[in-house]
Amino acid sequence: MKNASMAAPLSQNSEAWWSDASSQWFEQWRTLANNPMKGQINPNIAFKPTAPNTNNALTVETAYTFDQTLQANMARATLGMSPASLALAYFDWVMHLSASPEKWTRLAEKSAREWGRLPNNGPRPDTGEMETPGAELLPQDKRFRGDAWRQWPFNLYSQAFLLQQQWWRTATTDIAGVSAHDEQVVSFFAQQLLDMTSPMNFIATNPLVLHATMRESGQNLVRGLRIFQEDWERAKDGRPPMGADGFQPGGDVATTPGKVVFRNRLIELIQYSPSTNEVDAEPLLIVPAWIMKYYILDLSPANSMVRYLIAEGHTVFMISWRNPGSDDGDLGMDDYLRLGVLDALDVIQTIIPNHKVNTVGYCMGGTLLAIAAAYLAREASPVIQSITLLAAQTDFTEAGELKLFIDDSQLDILENVMSDQGYLGATQMAGAFQLLRSNDLVWSQAVHRYLMGKRAPMTDLMAWNADATRMPQRMHSEYLRGLFLNNDLYTGRYQVDGRPVALRDIRAPLFVVATEKDHIAPWRSVYKINLATYTDQAFVLTSGGHNAGIVSEPGHAGRHFRYAAAKRQANYVDPDTWLAATSITEGSWWPIWVDWLRSQTSGQVRRPSLGASTNGYPPLYAAPGVYVLEH
Repeated sequence: MKNASMAAPLSQNSEAWWSDASSQWFEQWRTLANNPMKGQINPNIAFKPTAPNTNNALTVETAYTFDQTLQANMARATLGMSPASLALAYFDWVMHLSASPEKWTRLAEKSAREWGRLPNNGPRPDTGEMETPGAELLPQDKRFRGDAWRQWPFNLYSQAFLLQQQWWRTATTDIAGVSAHDEQVVSFFAQQLLDMTSPMNFIATNPLVLHATMRESGQNLVRGLRIFQEDWERAKDGRPPMGADGFQPGGDVATTPGKVVFRNRLIELIQYSPSTNEVDAEPLLIVPAWIMKYYILDLSPANSMVRYLIAEGHTVFMISWRNPGSDDGDLGMDDYLRLGVLDALDVIQTIIPNHKVNTVGYCMGGTLLAIAAAYLAREASPVIQSITLLAAQTDFTEAGELKLFIDDSQLDILENVMSDQGYLGATQMAGAFQLLRSNDLVWSQAVHRYLMGKRAPMTDLMAWNADATRMPQRMHSEYLRGLFLNNDLYTGRYQVDGRPVALRDIRAPLFVVATEKDHIAPWRSVYKINLATYTDQAFVLTSGGHNAGIVSEPGHAGRHFRYAAAKRQANYVDPDTWLAATSITEGSWWPIWVDWLRSQTSGQVRRPSLGASTNGYPPLYAAPGVYVLEH
């Protein structure tokens, strides 16, 4: 909160005040330098000396608040990127590159060899065919595919771009002395700049756009301008993208019948109506990620995981997270644990007593569920029957390209943004996720919409993806620093009630799902829970990405998965060996999971009623509840 004295003029005692303040700052810096835990000291607290008791209108709190506000405004201008972090990575790279003459030589040779081949042995103007194999597209790169890109001169444009891309990849990697993080940052942002200049993005160098413009006499560009104006107006007004209004929770998506049976400051707990007369004795609790609305697991009726589970005879409960505002900046990870997972488990055991609970955690919800399971194991509380983790990480040392945005400088500037407004907004997070797949999520879509003049039809998954939530200041800072940056959970330093919890204490069997193309939770990172736990474990690697790989209902075309189970006594198998030894099964992994869940039940019972009015948990209102509708 901004101090009201910021606008006040300096008093006559300012010189004495600054002398005293600088002295106190020096003492605290000296203390910090000698403190072995210096990396854990909060700079928001450590560097605020107490001003002398004078009438001076300027306080250190005011000065600090001014710095905070200035950096928050800078972050908005740089799309949340820390200029200092990028500059440090650049200088690390350029200084070590300048001291590597052998690297220069290899780069010069590569440049002369590849560019020398292009005009002589590249694509022929008369046939358009390549005389010698050219630069290859990466498997995930969908640009320059199709017959139009094989014709002269467009094959020359694409080959020149791909050669340039290869050269820069060589120039920004494998340089002795550069830290792994800085190398990844420089390589990543070099690729972003290259992607901006791709021949795909320009009318004259994109054969598809050029032919469409000639064929339609430029009407595609007129439509594209109109689409751009519509998108701009919606983004400026904070409205969802065109077509997302057709997927409203409770009407078009999140339609599985049920009731909200509990509500607190942070969650609504939904109990879904069973669709079978008998159900498994152990109910099932789903903990979704709070970075988005819960209903990715209850999208349209055809691809709803919840609807599939109740049809298979499960009693399903779902946490629906509240969308926090500026007054919720004090909510921390401990609140998400207690008001979220632990409160939900208490309510479920009251509604369905004398039975343990099968639990499911998706993405960040899976990480939180792992914390809850470790805590309950430490406390010898036998609440959890089994644990299913969907694209959820417990170790963050290999957390994919998202780690590019996680270092001390980035987090400091991010915390200043959150301190200024109390939360991190959905649009402020979206930019980083889009950069991770800029070809698919930025440039390809921009070309399709604004140059081809076509708007792709909205889908339920796209509409859900646009329905993001905010992150409370304290929780998001604790999550990023404690888990992403310091990896406290995996290394046994994460504390609940002032004491560490350990994943190794978990004894409930695990069913872990990872996806092949996940850029948020890479599958090898998810797989590392094998090293941290000592319990029976089944592991699934499914096709698709972070979201589509999980929403993989039976009958979905083109789906496949690998599955293997291991007992706790089994020796560790590294991920590459596991991949080579595990065969591919066509279809959805959901039936395999349901069979595994059935092996965790103690039998079938009569389906329960919704809520427990006599025990203080009457049904409050119909699913999907109220919190999911908040914007």
